[in-house]
Amino acid sequence: MRQRYIAVRVESDQMVEERDFYDAIWASILRLFGEYGASQTEFGLVEFNPKKSQAILRCSHKALDLVKASTVAVTEIGNGKATVHVLLVSGTLKSLRRKLLGRRKG
Repeated sequence: MRQRYIAVRVESDQMVEERDFYDAIWASILRLFGEYGASQTEFGLVEFNPKKSQAILRCSHKALDLVKASTVAVTEIGNGKATVHVLLVSGTLKSLRRKLLGRRKG
């Protein structure tokens, strides 16, 4: 099963909790693509860093576009307004982390 890893940045007017972030993305997937579409994504939250306002998501390679669309469609997390920006996509977690480090240095 081929996976894709998506690095995202969260902008919000309040502190975002990991559970609220996951729930907001999942609700967006369900709203846009329904239960069947959501079941095809194999969506998961790999890592969430509230201090850096970054997260790493995992999904099926076939559902990459669905998850990216759902991620940027998020307008609210918890009780606050929020936006989520896709930073990078990679086929392996190691490669994604390496690319993220390169972005910060460059």
